[in-house]
Amino acid sequence: MFTMRLRQQQPDRSPEGMQYVEPRLARADVLALLSDPACAHSCLEMAEQAAHSINGSMGAAHLGTRPVGMITAPEEIDLMVLREISEGSSRERFEHVSKVFRAWRRNSPERRTLPMGDYSGDMERCMAREVHDSSIVVAAYHGNLDARDAFYDLIFNEQKLVLVPPRGGYSGNLLRHVVIAWKPQNHAQRAVIASRQWLAAAERVTILCVNDTPAAVSQNKAKDLMAEIGIGAEIVAVNSGGRSVGETILDFACAENASCLLLGAFKHSYFLELLLGRVTRYLLQNAPMPLLMKH
Repeated sequence: MFTMRLRQQQPDRSPEGMQYVEPRLARADVLALLSDPACAHSCLEMAEQAAHSINGSMGAAHLGTRPVGMITAPEEIDLMVLREISEGSSRERFEHVSKVFRAWRRNSPERRTLPMGDYSGDMERCMAREVHDSSIVVAAYHGNLDARDAFYDLIFNEQKLVLVPPRGGYSGNLLRHVVIAWKPQNHAQRAVIASRQWLAAAERVTILCVNDTPAAVSQNKAKDLMAEIGIGAEIVAVNSGGRSVGETILDFACAENASCLLLGAFKHSYFLELLLGRVTRYLLQNAPMPLLMKH
């Protein structure tokens, strides 16, 4: 089943000014896409804070994917045979997510009007109805195959700005200090531009340039882009030395107590990333803070 949304009623507003999308409202600025119950609470908390920071609206949807046409690594496809044993049926997975959602919603009276659409087995409908017009989708990378498939579809097919909770869970203060892992490349520029309103709401923004040229090409282009979008930021250049670029970025972000790491996700296509991908995959697997990314 899924929740029909018609453009009729206006959403309730919390005292802080954030809007919680009702079943009859079609679009949410920030969408929590819930596929894995273990990550659902973090996704909801991050989506609420991301929406609150811009006085925007929030929505929530469950997506359970189908094996046919999955975008995932070959070894993960092999695990499909065993998934109902380890994860339960698609209906059971939905019930687990729904239980987390209902518990989260009960914790605050302002959340009482927020529904959760269910798109089990229908990614195309979910992307068209829920994802397409949202500015940010909060979705897990870690977790079950539903979560992985949805994540890759959001990044590579939908080209969305995606906010990813860390493996260890979300600890709050999303926009206290945003570190931008910068390279003068198109996907990094797209990520920064798409994140503009959240960067404007951040308490502190730092741009990290790893292994810049002697002419400081990365730093100069970062400075120009920040001036263009009207965001103040400190620009820092570091050399990786004997470390990988991913390790260098993460070491800096941790040392600077970053609350969120923004980057251009995956330089190559999905299939090339399976062979050549390094930095984005390393950060997804190891970052202790949320990642905000766009392909």
